[in-house]
Amino acid sequence: MEYISTRGAARAVDFEGALLAGLAPDGGLYMPVHWPPLSAKEARAIGEKPYADAAAHILELFAGDTFDAADLKTMASEAYGGFDDPAVAPLRQVGDEDYILELFHGPTLAFKDFAMQVLGRMFDVALERRNETLTIIVATSGDTGSAAIEALKSCARVNVVVLHPEGRVSDVQRRMMTSVIAPNVCNVAVDGSFDDCQAIVKSLFADEAFVRDVRLGGVNSINWARLAAQTVYYFTACASVAEGDEPVNFVVPTGNFGDVFAGYAAKRMGLPVARLGVAANANDILHRAISAGDYTPHGVKPTASPSMDIQVASNFERLLFEAKGRDHDALRSGMESFACEKSMKIDVETLAAIREDFVSAAVTQEETLNEIARHEKATGDLIDPHTAVARSAAIRLRDEGALSGKVVTLSTAHPAKFPDAVKQATGRTPELPERYADLFERPEDMRKAPADPAAIKTIISELFSGSAS
Repeated sequence: MEYISTRGAARAVDFEGALLAGLAPDGGLYMPVHWPPLSAKEARAIGEKPYADAAAHILELFAGDTFDAADLKTMASEAYGGFDDPAVAPLRQVGDEDYILELFHGPTLAFKDFAMQVLGRMFDVALERRNETLTIIVATSGDTGSAAIEALKSCARVNVVVLHPEGRVSDVQRRMMTSVIAPNVCNVAVDGSFDDCQAIVKSLFADEAFVRDVRLGGVNSINWARLAAQTVYYFTACASVAEGDEPVNFVVPTGNFGDVFAGYAAKRMGLPVARLGVAANANDILHRAISAGDYTPHGVKPTASPSMDIQVASNFERLLFEAKGRDHDALRSGMESFACEKSMKIDVETLAAIREDFVSAAVTQEETLNEIARHEKATGDLIDPHTAVARSAAIRLRDEGALSGKVVTLSTAHPAKFPDAVKQATGRTPELPERYADLFERPEDMRKAPADPAAIKTIISELFSGSAS
């Protein structure tokens, strides 16, 4: 399997090349040169396997010759063996045809663990084989950072630098990152938004000399390997709720568009997915893009669902690439224009292609809190604000007729990661799992920096320059 850049000016690479590079050198995102084809029967058979076996099977389709089947099975078994539910990604029925897919049973209580736990093991194998060291740069709106640190803190050949927007993540999210004291981990609180952190990452990747000096790599959802790993729970969920080849809808709380694009990838492979619902909070650029063709950032608004407080969604480029018929030139021209004008009007043909698969809704802060309260009253269970955004959107989209049949809502984080919002909505404070009982007593270690690529380069160079081999 080869991987090509959405912008068409970088050479094709294999899975290992896409894994270790993250972002393509032309500024584009790697995509498989073709989608691995599966019949509906084959897709269901994969989804009916135990989760780790399903993951190994799907990753083998994307990895080609990079990892053999036995290695992938070992990696998947180790990665998901530590999750605290035997189903790994259990489903809860919350209506006649409505389900919640719980993706928070991993070590850092968020869906990012599904990919990061596998990526850490892949890095170990690939870097040992190459006798190289990698410096991973991560921009996080809250959950990616802790998942990356947990997965990479013990990797002998990986250094990890995490940028988070200062004051714009929950206290639990921050401490899950900054309380990990390890020689290969550096946390940086950036004076700005997640979009600022993400822009810094892209700027660093554009500096080819710096990339070579520190051997820079990425594990944000710009890294294709992450999305490949995240397709798996769409397969297992479909197999659990569908009757035969019945198509299933998914509604996903969406910020950087990676998680919902993984569902699109699963559909392109042959999984019978009906529609994909994009659930946005007050930072509604993706809803405006899908509903009106208006991809224009309006400035980030802090909300109770901070992992979605994003205005420039990196993975939306992947969808535009597909919707434009994989026309590199058209995609590159559009993204270059967007970078200059800070706005994009999606053309009619591209928008029509997007709407064949996607619907969307934007949910207010008040609606988010109301849904946490409604869900607790109806089921006795607590949900986090991101899940509440998605459930509120799912209910609205069903009421409007945009979704029919079975609907699976992705629950992307444990409610205890956002105790203030949950308590405000319900009067109950969700408890952290026992392994995090002393989280607020642990010492923290982090640096502070302005939203300036030069400042981040200095920090990385002081810590890790020359460590690449």
